[in-house]
Formats: sequence, C-alpha cells, structure tokens
Amino acid sequence: GRVLEGAARHFRWEEYLREAASRAMIRENMATDWLGSIVSINCGDSLGVYQGRVSAVDQVSQTISLTRPFHNGVKCLVPEVTFRAGDITELKILEIPGPGDNGPCGDFQQNDLGMSGIRFQGNASQNGTGKLLKKPGSSSSAPQNIPKRTDAKSQDVAISPQQHQCSKSYMDRHMESLSQSKVFRRRHNSWSSSSRHPNQATPKKSGVKNGPMKNKDDECFGDDIEEIPDTDFDFEGNLALFDKAAVFEEIETYERKSGTRSRGTPNEKSARYRHDENILESEPIVYRRITVPQASKEFCTDSGLVVPSVSYELHKKLLSVAEKHGLTLERRLEMTGVCASQMALSLLGGPNRLNPKNIHQRPTVALLCGPHVKGAQGISCGRHLSNHDVHVILFLPNFVKMLESITNELTLFSKTQGQQVSSVKDLPATPVDLVINCLDCHENAFLRDQPWYKAVVDWANQNRAPVLSIDPPVSEAEQSIDAKWSLALGLPLPLGERAGRVYLCDIGIPQKVFQEVGINYHSPFGCKFVIPLHST
Repeated sequence: GRVLEGAARHFRWEEYLREAASRAMIRENMATDWLGSIVSINCGDSLGVYQGRVSAVDQVSQTISLTRPFHNGVKCLVPEVTFRAGDITELKILEIPGPGDNGPCGDFQQNDLGMSGIRFQGNASQNGTGKLLKKPGSSSSAPQNIPKRTDAKSQDVAISPQQHQCSKSYMDRHMESLSQSKVFRRRHNSWSSSSRHPNQATPKKSGVKNGPMKNKDDECFGDDIEEIPDTDFDFEGNLALFDKAAVFEEIETYERKSGTRSRGTPNEKSARYRHDENILESEPIVYRRITVPQASKEFCTDSGLVVPSVSYELHKKLLSVAEKHGLTLERRLEMTGVCASQMALSLLGGPNRLNPKNIHQRPTVALLCGPHVKGAQGISCGRHLSNHDVHVILFLPNFVKMLESITNELTLFSKTQGQQVSSVKDLPATPVDLVINCLDCHENAFLRDQPWYKAVVDWANQNRAPVLSIDPPVSEAEQSIDAKWSLALGLPLPLGERAGRVYLCDIGIPQKVFQEVGINYHSPFGCKFVIPLHST
C-alpha cells in the first residue's frame, strides 16, 4: 500500500511539472507571437502616445520594446524605446503580422489609426503579457484582417484575391510619406472606377445605413497608392498660358456691342469713398457759404468751408444788433466763458489729465484780466474752469470803479475755489499749465502804459507756459504777449501771426442777425461749438 501511494504521489508530481512547463511554454509562445506587431501605446497625459513595431516582450521585468517609434505622430530620435507595464494606460494593436511575414511586408488594411485594432485598458496591477494581449487563433493559413469596430454586430467581409498579395504596412507607408516632400494627388471618380482591378471586390456591410456610403467612399478614395501620379503640377506654366488682358478685352468688346454694363475691367478705376461719404449723387458742394461786404483775410475749416474775416467795426455792429434783439451782454459773457473753458480744458489734457486718479496733479491756470468787457469774459471762463476742479489764479488790478459786468462776474467767481490777486508779486514764480490772456482791449489803449500792465506782461513772457488769448485785438502793436492759440467770437478778425493758431466759437448769434448787418451767413460749426481755422 505504501509503494502504491508513493507511486501515485510521484505520478501526480510529474503531471504537475508537465502542466507547469506547458503553461510556461504557452506564455512564452504567446509573448513571441506578438513580435513584429504594430501597436499604439498610450502612456497618459505626461508621456503621450507612442506607435511602433514590437521588438521584445519580457515577462519577467514586465516590459515591452518598440522599434522605429513615433511619439505623438513625430518620429523619435532613438531607434528603440522600452515601456513598463505600470506606465501603459491603453494599448491598441494596429497591425498583426501574418504567418508568412518575415519582413516589413504584411497584409493589413488600415482605415483609421484611432478606431482599428484590438484595444487594451491596462494599469499597474496587471500581471504578465499573457494577460495583456489576446491574439486570435493563427491556425488559418490566410492572414487575418481586423475591421473597424464601428458596429457591435457581426460584419460579413468579402476578402478579394488581391488582399492576399504582400502590401506595405502602416509604418512603412508613413516613413515613405515623410521622405517625399511634395506629391500631387489627383483623384477622379470616373478614372478611379475604370482603373480598378477587374477581380477586386468592394467590401460590403450588412445594413442600410453604412452600405451605400461605404461604396461611395471606395469609389472616391479606394485607389491604390501606385495609381496616383507623383509629378508636381506646374502652376506657373499653366498660368502663363492664360492671357488675362486678351480675355478682359474680349469681355469689354462683347459688353460694348451688346450694350450691357461693364463691370470689373482692368483699366476701370472704381471710386473709393470714406465711411462718412454718401455714395449717391448729390448737389455740388458749396464751400463759400459766408459772404461779407469786405474781407481782408480768409480762413477755412477742417471740412474746407471758407470763413472770411470781418473788420472790428462790422464785428462791433454785429454784437450791438444781436444785443438789441435779446442777446444781452450777460448771455454773451456766459456763452463765451463756456466755449473758452471747454477749449482750455481740452488744452490741459482733457479726460487724460482731469480724472479722479490725478486729483493730486490739479492743473493750474493763470487768468490775466483787464478792467473791461474782455476781462469780464475771462472771469466767466475762470469760474467755469474752477467748477471743473482746475486751480485758477485770477489777476485783476484794483480800480476805484469797475464795470457792472465785471462786478457781477467777480461776485460769482468769489463763490468758487479760485484765487484772486491784484499784484504781480502774488502770481506763481514757477511755470503754470496755461496762461489765459484777457488784458488787451480795442478801446482802452491807454491801459498799456500803466505800470501794472507792463509788469504782468513781463511776468507772462518770462513764464514758460503756453498762452491762450480770448478775443484779441487786431493790431500787431496791441499784442504784447505772444499767444499760441487765439479764440475769436462769431466771426474772426484779421489777426496776425502773433495771434497763433486761430479758433472760432459760436456765441449764439441768429442767422437773420447776420443778414441784418449785410452778412450772408451759414453756420460752419457743424456739431461743435469751437472749431479750428486755417489760413488760406
């Protein structure tokens, strides 16, 4: 009994050893069966996707090696790369070599890199390449064709005799495409259908949805790679054969004979319009809309309108008639102050300078006024500037008796944050941002001989700030301070070169008031109240 028991134990041990050896041999055969296959290995976002041909599979170290690898579609510089099983996230078999494949020649049809082949989802806990991949049975002598996995149902594929021939693999075709710099491929449906091999069968799928579309795709894109011409198309040579001038001349001759409208001829110059111009035909533009009895000097606006100058006597008569019709001195002072302050704010920098972020850099304006109506206009301008957070320093000499208009303007100015001084010593010693000159007047010429006048003129000329003159006089001798800008009221006077650049402001004089003094007037201001004038 002991001898039989020992023999049975020995028999079971030999059977166990044979079974273990068989399993090891099966695993080794399975690992070697995948050599030469083209696979795609996804290693996650950090390492990317690799494609290549399997050159080695090590079950002990759990590694797989690829030759001639491509990383994210770009050929790698190294001839071979090796991956660990723990780094592989997904593995796809793109091409399986047939039994008679000993080189790069293998029968495999690749339609889509991301859809064809056998897919494998892997992680670090998988054990052995025998569990990684599962190859179909290779007992059949014919090579296996792996269809696209677009439908879970069974698909009947008709394999033609041409598929048994040796065709180039996916990797070889990809390498040849990289070596060719330019290949012009022309495909035509009729040529493709006529040049197809007579024995070639088109794969047909069961079902109404994919069958007709598949046949159309084969007719358009199912040509062999050898049938595509590899010569470049000569664009320059074919373009030289086209005589464009002769063709356009023929078109123009035909349209001239037939009476049709010519469009797009080479010699035709199309009219170009600005975004604010009307493309419809309109009346001719009249640029001289203002006529005066006598003009010694003419200006023009940015749009080309001619603005003639008027004499001081005609300008004075115009203001007198306007005052008789209701445009009183107070209204005129207010309108002049608003227009002059708007121009001064623009000269100071506008919104770039006057904003809450620059509250620590308030602009400073020195306002020089005389004891007359011109000075009252300057005081009105200073009041509006002070209301807009501008530091205004008003210079006005002391007089025993002031005009009523000046007294009224000073009363309003005293309610602002502005500063009033009567001595030149109280004016800033450092340059200010802007000097507004309202010292000169047409009537009171004796003021130029006063000591205070000469002192303030010297201060303004020594201060390096730009000067804006409001309604300056005409004579060159009466302008003691050189101005950079001058603001005229209603219509400009014939100002000289020392007046600087001339601007014109609208003080609200009606059109019929101009006609009453003999001026044919049409407003040149458009949408603005202050416009620049240019010497003609």
